[in-house]
Amino acid sequence: MPVIDEVSADYPDVAFVAIAGRSTPEKTAAKAGEFVQRIPWGYDDAIWELYGIPGQPASVLIADGVVVDGWFGAVPEE
Repeated sequence: MPVIDEVSADYPDVAFVAIAGRSTPEKTAAKAGEFVQRIPWGYDDAIWELYGIPGQPASVLIADGVVVDGWFGAVPEE
């Protein structure tokens, strides 16, 4: 997540949204504040089911409101 946060500054026209882990918004916000500076957070657990996310880490790429790609698991920094 810190790498994505850093890279997000290079793409001002792209919306990056982090989906909170299954916890309280307060606990997640406290943890997220440690390393995320530019990415807004979604705290609704329904998002997990909506995009078929089984757990973390997971990524979903959406363009013009359509899911175009998604992957589960960690991705190398490169």
